[in-house]
Amino acid sequence: MSDSEGLDAPPSPEPSGELLTLDSAAGRLALLASILGSAMPFVDGTAVNVALPAMAADLGVDFSGFQWILNAYLITLAAFVLPGGSLADLWGRRRAFVWGVVGFALASLLCGVAPDSTTLIVARALQGLTAALLVPASLSLLQSCIAPQDRGRAVGLWSGLSGLSTIIGPLVGGWLVDQASWRWVFLLNVPVAALAIAVALRAIPRDRLTDRRTPLDTPGAVLAVAMLGGVTFGLTQGPEWGWTHPGVLTSLGLGTLCGIGFLDVERNAANPMLPLRFFRRRSFLGANGVTIGVYFALSGTFFLLTIQLQRVLGYSAFGAGLALSPITLLLLFVSPRAGRWAGERGPRPPLVVGPLVAAAGALLLSRVGMGAQGDYLTRILPGVLVWGVGISLTVAPVTAAALGAVEERHSGVAAGVNNAVARAAQLLAIPVLPLLAGLAGIEEVGSAAFSAGFQAACRVNAAVLVVAAGVAFVVLEKGLGLQEG
Repeated sequence: MSDSEGLDAPPSPEPSGELLTLDSAAGRLALLASILGSAMPFVDGTAVNVALPAMAADLGVDFSGFQWILNAYLITLAAFVLPGGSLADLWGRRRAFVWGVVGFALASLLCGVAPDSTTLIVARALQGLTAALLVPASLSLLQSCIAPQDRGRAVGLWSGLSGLSTIIGPLVGGWLVDQASWRWVFLLNVPVAALAIAVALRAIPRDRLTDRRTPLDTPGAVLAVAMLGGVTFGLTQGPEWGWTHPGVLTSLGLGTLCGIGFLDVERNAANPMLPLRFFRRRSFLGANGVTIGVYFALSGTFFLLTIQLQRVLGYSAFGAGLALSPITLLLLFVSPRAGRWAGERGPRPPLVVGPLVAAAGALLLSRVGMGAQGDYLTRILPGVLVWGVGISLTVAPVTAAALGAVEERHSGVAAGVNNAVARAAQLLAIPVLPLLAGLAGIEEVGSAAFSAGFQAACRVNAAVLVVAAGVAFVVLEKGLGLQEG
């Protein structure tokens, strides 16, 4: 069966039961379950950044160790989120969601008891592996359970209310780091997981089995892991070992060859993990193009800004979380409205305006330095607010555009592709942004040289976001939905 034939095949049966509206109790509970499930990976996306200096002090890791605590999670998430999306379509969204929540909670527990940095990095990789099933399942639940007229609002609420978890993450996580231990940042996921499972089993309709049992694209998954792992390892270790080191050259070469092999396998596979035909649709191509720029800048900004606040300006972990909380408050209130706007007018306007506003915020953050240049009200807060508005205008529309560009029966794969693109962008931001900003291989995290590199990184992010806005303007159609077959 060709890629084209797979996309045009008759749809698999949808979950049993009527589609839910957000005005009904069942619909609101289904949305709550999705938000609780996605909240755990989202919390880790910010709380772990806040806790990094405490982890480093406790476990004795350097800046490269900082990167790998983040990268171990992002590598496995980015590599396996595509088969995770396929499994959500094949197994049923509720089953995949519940198993993803259980696995993520167990991996978080292992992170919380890790005795050394090696164990922590392995546990973080397991977190990413289980999140690869959880994240696309939590999002595709909305596409399969919620009535079409409410899906734009549901995605907006999912984005905004999931963003609320990034308030809880840095604030509660920062408080736990200061008062107890960084380990509680991970252990906090266990009770959240229990609540998510209870709500999901009660509110989400039971799935019917699909008619076809299509096999997973194992060669594609293996090549994706090797591609992302090889390239990231080379970019991370290059500044420390030297770019001509045999290990660095081998890693980069292997990653590049596996990337070429991955595209070849996906083009010829009977059941590809990444259906390349999706990318011939301008709406899907444009949405994922914007996703690359936005999530590259988002990941790089949070990674470096939390270090700048704590190591350069002397903030506590809780203080750093509090300083960034306006971003997620804006996500809570602006994202649902942006999602509704995209649903009514199409995604192009918010996906042009949002990245441009975020670019202005990045330029404002580039003024944050040492001494008087670190004043919160005049230097940090203006950048945080403008950045937050721009990101809030972007995240819901870009997700809605990616899901709306394919048939509903492929919503799990579409969610997986969009999340894979986002995680790959985040993954590459951790080694690439410091490299572009002159931070790679820096000896003293928190020095004047680090502060200057942070400012340069903000300017790089501003340029990336302007390019993302240009992609949205040129590639996206005015309407939302299936423009090409």
